[in-house]
Amino acid sequence: RSADRPWWAGGVGSGGSGGMAMRCSLRTWVLLGSLALLFLTSLLFSLSLRGGGSLPYLDPPSWEELRRVKLVPSYTGSHRLAPPGGALLKTCACHRCVGDPGVSDWFDENYDPDISPVWTRNNIQLPSDVYYWWVMLQPQFKPHSIQQVLSQLFQVIPGHSPYGTWDQGRCLRCAVVGNSGNLQGSGYGRAIDGHGFIMRMNLAPTVGYEEDVGSRTTHHFMYPESAKNLAANVSFVLVPFKTLDLLWITSALSTGQIRRSSKVGHSLSSRRRQVQIYNPAFFKYIHDRWTRHHGRYPSTGMLVLFFALHVCDEVNVFGFGADSRGNWHHYWEQNRYAGEFRKTGVHDADFEAHIINLLVKAKKITVFP
Repeated sequence: RSADRPWWAGGVGSGGSGGMAMRCSLRTWVLLGSLALLFLTSLLFSLSLRGGGSLPYLDPPSWEELRRVKLVPSYTGSHRLAPPGGALLKTCACHRCVGDPGVSDWFDENYDPDISPVWTRNNIQLPSDVYYWWVMLQPQFKPHSIQQVLSQLFQVIPGHSPYGTWDQGRCLRCAVVGNSGNLQGSGYGRAIDGHGFIMRMNLAPTVGYEEDVGSRTTHHFMYPESAKNLAANVSFVLVPFKTLDLLWITSALSTGQIRRSSKVGHSLSSRRRQVQIYNPAFFKYIHDRWTRHHGRYPSTGMLVLFFALHVCDEVNVFGFGADSRGNWHHYWEQNRYAGEFRKTGVHDADFEAHIINLLVKAKKITVFP
């Protein structure tokens, strides 16, 4: 009897509707199967492209890219975008520009134009990891409020960066001049003086050595212990290692109450607008991205070199490394112990030389031997 049949068996009066339901169900399964096959085919095709070609938009962002923080929006970073047609974008009017993307994948992966090398009001707040790394470079016995110290300092010196955004019509050529004895007899003086920015470090005398090292200076990078009086038109870039260094420069520019082992006198107070403070976040950026934690922290030479790579269009390097006989000493002295720093582990001179060689191969700097 029909009453004893299951609901799906169908009777004389429901045979048409039951068959139609089964046909619709079959069509649904066929449609779903086709969609699944299409999805798998598309997925396999995408994976094959990722394995055989360089299509960066198919690659997920790395963890480093996800956690990257733009510490200072002083550069827009827009020059990284390639124009339509695949042509390389020119970021300056020089023959070769530091900021031009697409020349070296290694450089582009590590170079971040959004990090300012100068400590200003805009980036006064350091990320916690940067701050603790910085204060441990030279631990101090009496901690100070870093925010209060910087607020006082920026009442004395300009609290903004003097370096603007990339200008495609500009060609700012910079010379980074080290203190190596290989400058002796080089005759590079005129070539060095022909640059727009000329950056020197620590003692670096020029009087009496003009033929080899030049006579002009626009930026001088110093620690408090190595600081000296500079010409009125030279920017004094302080490389601080602790809060006490910031207290010292504030005092040297105002009251003069805090004395250090440097030779800077009260004359510094008349040139406040020429003082800049090296950004600890930029310091750590070099340590993380470029020297890769080799040594306790980068050498002054590396700090100045990467400062130039972030503010200049063309960078030329003089006076780095040992002399032609393998001796490590300054061009103004013969110091038999000048290479002892290579044994301390504070700086890794060999790895830094390796980075410089990579920058040369990447066509980002030119080293004059």
